[in-house]
Amino acid sequence: MGIWQSIKMALRSIQSNKLRSALTMLGMIIGVSSVIVLVSIAQGSAQNVTSRINQLGTNLLTINTFGTDLALTEDKISELSKLNGVKAISPVVSGRVNVKKDKTASQVSVTGTNAAYSDVRDTKVKQGRFITDLDIEYRQKIAVIGSEAASTFFGAENPVGQYIQIEGTSFKVVGVLASKGSSMGQGGDNTIIVPLSTGQRLVKSTTINQVYLQGKSEDQMDAVMNEVKLALAGMYPNKSDSYSVTNQKDLMDTMSSVTNTMTMMLGGIAGISLLVGGIGIMNIMLVSVSERTKEIGIRKAIGAKRRDVLLQFLIEAVVLSGVGGLIGILAGVGLGKLLSSLFSLTVSFTSSVMIGSFLFSLMVGVIFGVFPANKASKLNPIQALRYE
Repeated sequence: MGIWQSIKMALRSIQSNKLRSALTMLGMIIGVSSVIVLVSIAQGSAQNVTSRINQLGTNLLTINTFGTDLALTEDKISELSKLNGVKAISPVVSGRVNVKKDKTASQVSVTGTNAAYSDVRDTKVKQGRFITDLDIEYRQKIAVIGSEAASTFFGAENPVGQYIQIEGTSFKVVGVLASKGSSMGQGGDNTIIVPLSTGQRLVKSTTINQVYLQGKSEDQMDAVMNEVKLALAGMYPNKSDSYSVTNQKDLMDTMSSVTNTMTMMLGGIAGISLLVGGIGIMNIMLVSVSERTKEIGIRKAIGAKRRDVLLQFLIEAVVLSGVGGLIGILAGVGLGKLLSSLFSLTVSFTSSVMIGSFLFSLMVGVIFGVFPANKASKLNPIQALRYE
């Protein structure tokens, strides 16, 4: 008997037992859709985290010192800026300040820095301009505010050119930052950026304990980091525990490792439901063998070979798992989009996950279909014909 005739007989058998076939496929549908939804959510979360880390700045090193006696002076910052591979450097002072506009008052984080901060931390200005070196030199009372702060104090108005009170002093708003969201507990939109000299007055400290450093190339960041560490070791001999240098790439690698582990774990959990679906297929096929014992006996009595019976039951198992897999893909994509819209989740669908889950469902159908198919093919035709 040809392969196409075997396929037709298998499809006819499935069609004649619609409810049983649907219930059998349900396990595969749930399994495949679970794999797609969980893995896609994990991958979307990974992309979201990566994007947020990138928003902290490009090719970024963060230098922190601990204690007023280890402050990064202007001379030391200048020395660091002259190292090979360094594109820009941005010292910062930060704190919390009281801000008021008319009857609206709130505490906002303030950052005092230089003009290079915009490039180093990849900070985009939506309206107006960023601070300049002249603003720092002349200790200008100007401010660039985050989008959330702009909404809090000015509502739908354009803040550029208007004034706010910071710790009782009037500051002119010269720019509004584009929204970046909250990134790893840093950044955020409820912030105000002022010139470094002005920021030092606001936070009542001239001590600089943090510097952001931008490398010229991502490929050179390890070398630049080593040079920075050597320079700091020369500046602060025998005090290696009193400062730290953090590479953004290291943070990215760590987060990638965590998200990859999470993706594998979620995929494994969802994969278990595929195995359960496979067991369901095997159980139904075994029941089918029992119900069709007489049919198998008649087929073998009129010349059907063991291979023909084995192939028919195997095809039935593969068709059930394959159709279940296809429906599972559609259900998984639909459910993923629904969850994305309802809970504002980042869901990333990839063809490799869909194809992989479908092929896995087919493989499960074959593996769990072999045993009942083999049992059916071994039935003795005489005993099968006498079966009631």
